[in-house]
Amino acid sequence: MISWNNLDKLTAYKKLQSLKGSVELRDAMAGKSGKDRVAKYSIPMGGGLCYNFAAKAVNDEILSALKELAEEAQLAEKFSALYNGEVINTGEKRMVLHHLTRGQLGGDVIADGVNKRAFYTAEQKKAADFARQVHEGKITNAAGEKFTTVVQIGIGGSDLGPRAMYLALENWAKKNSCFHMDARFISNVDPDDAVSVLGSVDVSRTLFVLVSKSGTTLETLTNESFVKDALRKAGLDPANHMVAVTSETSPLASSDEYLQAFFMDDYIGGRYSSTSCVGGVVLSLAFGPEVFARFLAGAAEEDKLAADPDICRNPAMLDALIGVYERNILGMPATAVLPYSQALSRFPAHLQQLDMESNGKSVNRFGDKVDYVTGPVIFGEPGTNGQHSFYQLLHQGTDIIPLQFVGFRFSQAETDVNIQDSTSQQKLCANVAAQIMAFACGKDDENPNKSFAGNRPSSIIIGKQLTPEALGALLSHFENKVMFQGFVWNLNSFDQEGVQLGKVLAKRVLKHDTDGALRAFSDLLGI
Repeated sequence: MISWNNLDKLTAYKKLQSLKGSVELRDAMAGKSGKDRVAKYSIPMGGGLCYNFAAKAVNDEILSALKELAEEAQLAEKFSALYNGEVINTGEKRMVLHHLTRGQLGGDVIADGVNKRAFYTAEQKKAADFARQVHEGKITNAAGEKFTTVVQIGIGGSDLGPRAMYLALENWAKKNSCFHMDARFISNVDPDDAVSVLGSVDVSRTLFVLVSKSGTTLETLTNESFVKDALRKAGLDPANHMVAVTSETSPLASSDEYLQAFFMDDYIGGRYSSTSCVGGVVLSLAFGPEVFARFLAGAAEEDKLAADPDICRNPAMLDALIGVYERNILGMPATAVLPYSQALSRFPAHLQQLDMESNGKSVNRFGDKVDYVTGPVIFGEPGTNGQHSFYQLLHQGTDIIPLQFVGFRFSQAETDVNIQDSTSQQKLCANVAAQIMAFACGKDDENPNKSFAGNRPSSIIIGKQLTPEALGALLSHFENKVMFQGFVWNLNSFDQEGVQLGKVLAKRVLKHDTDGALRAFSDLLGI
């Protein structure tokens, strides 16, 4: 029997409070003890990755208390309930089924009289078949020419995840001879976004993927109009250049204005949709369905680890619990995601939505106000660029901000130069190692301006190379981490009512149904 209780009602939470500050990270990471910690505090992940938490302010006693918290909060049981089709999204009274898009956790799930596992598999096969026909020249433009570019039109989860995944694999695909089509993305309702993208492509040889579950998303439909206008001005029929990713009940589903429609449903939230057709269509067109299948396999491998009730074998659950300890016991307000991989340049932006839209809540899953802090602020940029930007605050600011590094031993390009007795990749990896130790151990100096207090915790996910499997595992790790933290905080991590109010007011502004300050701001902006 599953019980949903607030964090501050759990016995293990009170035990964790008694352990606050019991680890001096500077001492723990120094000398031989630090070396031993690096070897000891490491858990294998899917996709050839590894989660290392040696530079976190935990010890065996804290880990034991976190294990008790996981058991008392029934994290493993709640995850099992989720992937077996129980209604976990209480706000919208829906199941949460994104795990079904990439693996075999649990049994078949029947919803609305449909086997959802079979439904998602069929849609992925449809997307794969479509991509192959495009690549083989069986689907072409009116002149019989192959399409060379795909442009995804969407916003939020319809943009951030797929865009981050595309950028993560673009150079890898080129290196491994599986790059089929350039991909671009239009998301912002700002007309400069659409104009910039349309000006950079040959629209006559471009496929456009419109992504909108409801078929009514204002920003997306506005940008679709930009695209259709550009196609018509070029003497082209938009219906020959557009496909839709939508729900079966949306107005786009049966429209003759699209070459084909691929379906998603309400059981997969936008920020969790990269492994559905939301990501599958554009990634299969860009890299081929075989690469997308490898990406799904990496996510599935990590999902299986996330189902393990032992936190010492479950990297996502342990990462989540350490994050709860830092947020609720140590009072740390934010988390910085720092990938030392240029290919992951947009991954922090995707995680920002994933985490903050999921757990940016102040009421529990029953609508009652919670008396403790919940989701942290998420931000980040790739290293080493970030080192020359905001690391100053991370090292010497008044807030201690936990850090999540991601690094790889080899670059995707496998092309490098040797300068001053080391390669670029070696310099990159040297910076990761140095930053972890600098944050943890700091440096004493008589000049206060040059003194570093240290005791700034970090973890690192590390792998050999950023491959499709590694990317899938990385995505799954963070999705499941956010889910587990939501379970601990007793939140509904799968709705997003906080994004709705602004949409409602914007419609009023456009209808000139305003007064007071809203009217004044509308006038200032020339609406």
